[in-house]
Amino acid sequence: MSHFRLTQGTFSYLPDFSDEEIAKQVEYSIQNGWAISIEFTDDPHPRNVYWDMWGLPMFDIQDAAAVLTELRACRTAYPNCYIRLNAYDRSYGRQTTALSFIVQRPKEDPGFHVIRQEKSDRQIRYTLTSYATDRPKGARFDS
Repeated sequence: MSHFRLTQGTFSYLPDFSDEEIAKQVEYSIQNGWAISIEFTDDPHPRNVYWDMWGLPMFDIQDAAAVLTELRACRTAYPNCYIRLNAYDRSYGRQTTALSFIVQRPKEDPGFHVIRQEKSDRQIRYTLTSYATDRPKGARFDS
């Protein structure tokens, strides 16, 4: 049986980072003056770019430990959700995502299925749907 692995954001093809490796990325973001935010979801569809935000974005933060404290609190509150860390570069006069990567995954993710629809004039349309969304919100990754 193949193992599904969601690949979204920076580092998505690498093994999951340890907290020490996450801290290094947070430190790099802080050195660049980027604001940090933490988001979570139980609907990881690639077009679902608006995940739920954990707290407020952390502007002008100077300590990676504070970000990791918030990350641990989010993990405790949402142990069966995807969690990602974002870093925003405001140097262009607008919030631009400079770094975004997944820092927690559910223990088991059933993956996605493709729905193929044949339309007139030989058109074929595909829809990608997460198997997790077959369950109600809040219970999608419960074991």
